[in-house]
Amino acid sequence: MSPPRLRFAPSPTGFFHVGSGRTALWNWLIARQQGGQFVLRIEDTDLERNREEWVDGIRVAMRWLGLDWDEEYRQSQRAALYGDAMLRLHADGHAYYCDCTRADVDGRNVAALGPGAENRGYDRHCRVRGLTPGAGRPLRFATPRDGITIVHDIIRGEPSFDHGEIEDFVIARGDGSAMFILANVVDDVDMGITHVVRGEEHLSNTPKGILLWQALAPDVALPVWAHVPVLVNAQRKKLSKRRDKVALEDYRAMGILPDAMRNYLVLLGWSPGGDREILTVDEMTELFRLEAVVTSPAFFDMVKLAHMNGEYLRALSIEEFVEVATPYLPAGASAQVDVFPKMAPFVQERLRLLTDLPNQVDFLYNDPYAWEDAIASCKAPVEMLDGVLAALAALPGATGTEVVPQAGTGTVHSPTVVVGPALNIATESATTGWSAAEIRVAVETVGAANGLKLAKAQGAVRVAITGRTIGPPLFEAMEVLGRAECERRLRLARARLGTA
Repeated sequence: MSPPRLRFAPSPTGFFHVGSGRTALWNWLIARQQGGQFVLRIEDTDLERNREEWVDGIRVAMRWLGLDWDEEYRQSQRAALYGDAMLRLHADGHAYYCDCTRADVDGRNVAALGPGAENRGYDRHCRVRGLTPGAGRPLRFATPRDGITIVHDIIRGEPSFDHGEIEDFVIARGDGSAMFILANVVDDVDMGITHVVRGEEHLSNTPKGILLWQALAPDVALPVWAHVPVLVNAQRKKLSKRRDKVALEDYRAMGILPDAMRNYLVLLGWSPGGDREILTVDEMTELFRLEAVVTSPAFFDMVKLAHMNGEYLRALSIEEFVEVATPYLPAGASAQVDVFPKMAPFVQERLRLLTDLPNQVDFLYNDPYAWEDAIASCKAPVEMLDGVLAALAALPGATGTEVVPQAGTGTVHSPTVVVGPALNIATESATTGWSAAEIRVAVETVGAANGLKLAKAQGAVRVAITGRTIGPPLFEAMEVLGRAECERRLRLARARLGTA
């Protein structure tokens, strides 16, 4: 048996749809699995809607997913083939020219069948008139009057279509340009396509394609058909660019890794069995089977995609994580390139989307400006900040900090601080008494003295240091920031609390 030839045939009329990504992936897997060829065919005959940047977008998206192709074609460069097919179909009696308008057809249908028959479809009026080609005259395929066409589909079984329900459909426009259905079949025959794997929305056109194929190339075997399930949103409605996030470019921009997207797409309607979800490309290639694809719609679950992306982020080495994450760092990060790598291991464990990164690390590069209400909502904020400042000053290596007594409040650190967006951050050696472990003990001890467990005790400290109530591990963050910067932020936050 000859190696299979599969094709992915997108139209460059918009951004690259995630459903197109899945279709391309499944075609690519079958081709690579069976030692065949994978053909990229740009169906760019719709001159009013096509744009060259979207052609480039198709190629970029496929390369991002890791999908290479063996051959590439553009339908806009193959008009001569379609013209030859039109001539042959007309000469062999499989097609005829028509000069009927929509009003003509509706009028005849109403006259013959009564009111309400306006949308009954074409009545084959011109089938025996013997019209020649002319301006404004489309070419129609002469659908057999009797019989049925069966589509042998790996996924759908064997749906049948009664020829009496298929009108004499247009295969060439009045300007002589080929319709999608004709160009599609001519290309598949010419390119030796053996498998047509595409979306289920094309199933209703497949009997027309089969009839055209049999008229044009009766001695060439029909391809294997497989119409894959539609993708739906949480409301189980078909994904729509008007309502849903469907462009692959959008997911790339939000920090979905290509390996994670590829892994997620392969599972939309197919499963390798068991509880396995994380698959390498080699495992996908070995295990994927069209026969195991389900017919029911596949739910595109952003929550699950984000979870899978988190798994892939955590599987990266620290060096790889820093490389993919750096473009998502907040403003100001470029001036301190050595800071993020120190914090990266702690952020990596918690991140799902790279676009969430700024919220995790912006405090490293900019003053947090802790808000009074956030501080006030914490347990014993005054006592905790005063106590932690004193405890940190007592750690080995401290140079001492000036304190200014205030009547009725005990001692607080001076509120006179310098605030600026460019922070001089330097991790200090644990031998100087400034390590995450020692900072944790200091905060825990102060918390215990105020009747607080660590989870509550660190609340005010976290807001003071990061400006947020949640975030990466606090004590590791403080180690990265350094003693002087942490003390400055704690004094600033304490000053905002005013007198107790």
